[in-house]
Amino acid sequence: MPDLGEPSSYLLLGKGAAVYSSDGEKVGDVEHVLADEERDIFDGIVLDTSVLPGGHRFVDADQVAEVFDLGVELQLDP
Repeated sequence: MPDLGEPSSYLLLGKGAAVYSSDGEKVGDVEHVLADEERDIFDGIVLDTSVLPGGHRFVDADQVAEVFDLGVELQLDP
């Protein structure tokens, strides 16, 4: 897994950020973040796993190990 920078907040996570599995394999890119910002509740992310339509997958907040400046590390295997 490349250097993803410093630990960050889901509030700063943007579309296109790289998403990596627990073993460092890139599994997709952030499509959008699901959250209730007013109540500061992070629900998870939707990631795009394909260059073709229909490759969206939901990852629950409990399955996100860490959010960094340049990407996300999951607690899941590919």
